[in-house]
Amino acid sequence: MTKPYSMDLRERVVSAVDAEGMSRHEAAARFGIAVSSAIRWMARYRKTGNVAPSKIGGYKPKTLRGEHASWLVARCQESDFTISQLVEELKSLRGLKVDRRSVEQVFAKLKHLLRKAQARSYDAVLAAIGALLKSYAPQECANYLANCGYGAG
Repeated sequence: MTKPYSMDLRERVVSAVDAEGMSRHEAAARFGIAVSSAIRWMARYRKTGNVAPSKIGGYKPKTLRGEHASWLVARCQESDFTISQLVEELKSLRGLKVDRRSVEQVFAKLKHLLRKAQARSYDAVLAAIGALLKSYAPQECANYLANCGYGAG
């Protein structure tokens, strides 16, 4: 993750615009920063009187926890569904934003491992899938979710 610009630079840009009367575009060109940065810093300065960067990162709770997780377990036991149907149900019934990317990443790895297992019959494929799913560590699953923008903390 990138680090925020220094307070010294931020203060010099704000001073150039505020005290010297430069435009935000001129100050950005003078100090070698993006115009959008100069605009944001001036807006923050006018609103708060400070140019300090806001907090970066932080804790984002898991989307499927508590009541939602219990619902999902019950839904999985209820009947068959496609991933698209599940995504739609989570959105319409539970009000959750769900991204298919994490599911697609899991299936990509599973497909790769199935090819390596060389299971060809239906029963062999089912047995291989059962064994391979145990190879997904909880931290790996958390990483898939974090990669899709969901907090895994």
